[in-house]
Amino acid sequence: MPLLAARGVNVVYAPARGARVWAVRDTDISLEEGEFVGIVGESGCGKSTLGYALTRMLRPPARIESGIISFDGTDISGLDGEQLRLQRRGGFALVLQSGMNALNPVRTVQHQFGDVMKAHGKQGDDVSAGGVARRAAALLEAVGLDAGVLRRYPHELSGGMRQRVAIALALALEPRLIVFDEPTTALDVIVQRAVLQTIKGLQRDRGFTAILISHDLGAVLSATDRVMVMYAGRIVEDQPAVALLEGAHHPYTEALIGCYADPRADVIQLRGIPGTPPDLSQSGPRSGSADLSQHACSFAPRCVLAEDACREQDPPLTPLGAGRAACFVRARATEASHVG
Repeated sequence: MPLLAARGVNVVYAPARGARVWAVRDTDISLEEGEFVGIVGESGCGKSTLGYALTRMLRPPARIESGIISFDGTDISGLDGEQLRLQRRGGFALVLQSGMNALNPVRTVQHQFGDVMKAHGKQGDDVSAGGVARRAAALLEAVGLDAGVLRRYPHELSGGMRQRVAIALALALEPRLIVFDEPTTALDVIVQRAVLQTIKGLQRDRGFTAILISHDLGAVLSATDRVMVMYAGRIVEDQPAVALLEGAHHPYTEALIGCYADPRADVIQLRGIPGTPPDLSQSGPRSGSADLSQHACSFAPRCVLAEDACREQDPPLTPLGAGRAACFVRARATEASHVG
């Protein structure tokens, strides 16, 4: 049984005024214990919203409209209050993309560890000042910080240090799943690499399941074992990282890879993706409307391979390569090559 399984998840932003926005549509995910998975895509594709949904951290006007999210065999999509808190305790955690926003600016780092351990700690945990300090110092050491950080406030720390504190806080309850939402945003390139190496080392050494959400395909490919590519609220490709480097199967993934230049080349050519992402207020889940025009492939207007079928139906994720991809053209070509 997978540690995390999401089936048919739809997330909608439904403000009191204005159009409903379908940020996540018809999404299925399955994660085994100890996997390190990346979710990548353009800004606004729904990847952070999906991470919030999987950890039940969505806030109004966002809500899970339909679907099941199962964690270790328990459906958490309908839990709230104490039941949800008990599932989170030692179950799953979320590291936000901005350490300054995630930390309380008027409490020292040690106090913030104490708050977490007192509110969610397990029976028998030493939540005295000394016990918290010892536990927090060990966690800070694990993320490359010294115990002196405990006495400091968030504004006294650099961006990279704040992000490491946020990671250490997520580790405090020894979760089995951690979602890292853009953990290197606003950090310089050197610090980004160091933070990613820290995350990768922690995941390898401690064995927790991890999801890394990022718009940086290069960072995701270098850190994770499996990559899910999102576009317009849907996962359009799911492949092992090594297989994706050897060759993508969805045209959008190919276009993303094409946006990265080889720094070793004599002549560097940068390519973009023509057009713009679709308006997610105009496209609900496939089960939500009888209007088939709303179910066309979202990438079809920008895709050089698009055919009539792509403009009439939304392709499902089907086995392609070492994983899955949602593309009629590539699925048919693969089938034809097997017949041939």
